[in-house]
Amino acid sequence: MAFPAKKFITSSFFGFTLLVALVAFLLKFNSSQKLFTVEELALYNGTDDSLPILLGILGSVFDVTKGKSHYGAGGGYSHFAGRDASRAFVSGNFTGLTSGYDAKYQLKKEVLKTDEGDGLTDSLRGLSSTEVHSVVGWRDFYFRSYKFVGRLVGRYYDSQGNPTKYLKGAEAKAARGAQLMEKQKEMEAKQPSCNSRWSQDDGGEVWCDNGFPRLVQRPLEIALTGKMSKRCACYNEDQLGQPGLEVYSGCDYLAKRCRV
Repeated sequence: MAFPAKKFITSSFFGFTLLVALVAFLLKFNSSQKLFTVEELALYNGTDDSLPILLGILGSVFDVTKGKSHYGAGGGYSHFAGRDASRAFVSGNFTGLTSGYDAKYQLKKEVLKTDEGDGLTDSLRGLSSTEVHSVVGWRDFYFRSYKFVGRLVGRYYDSQGNPTKYLKGAEAKAARGAQLMEKQKEMEAKQPSCNSRWSQDDGGEVWCDNGFPRLVQRPLEIALTGKMSKRCACYNEDQLGQPGLEVYSGCDYLAKRCRV
């Protein structure tokens, strides 16, 4: 009867050893997912050759050192290094920050100035659902192309590294943007777009192989971008009486080509 007991003890010990190894692995894995403060992330802005270059977007931090020619000092994307400038990925506004990083007071000044507004900030306030969708798309690009190294404590992750309501809200808004874009794509496919071309010498021209060019309001554009815009679509002659169709200025009512 002693042998089964010995076998049980051996099995229990083996199971415990596996559990300890699994916990150690998980701890090692999690330790590589560092939590950064804004001040810490600012140190990795590419001005110190002894440090990697890091970039944040929606609170996720990536090592972009392999793109040093772009993200390093003097590079075309250097304004993204050492910070989370999520908004600038779609706004194209890279203003609003001091250029210095060496002095501690400059770091603190940048922390304060990136909280809200436009420019190099992580705030997405006021952006449309499609613009937020684009920011999420950029984050996905970095996950595919660069090494994920941790999370930035602040707007999108709390002090424990858990997603905040702001991140969940941004992702939900991005999902709505994707749905609206697909719906608009389906709607516009029902009415073919005009052909178009432009040259510096001749200017612009739109034309229809079948039908007549008309300016028409994009029906979902206000929900997508927060502003109205129009597109050129081709309509048959029996459709030209529909409300909301606009003849190009200087173009005949039944012209198939119009200068723009």
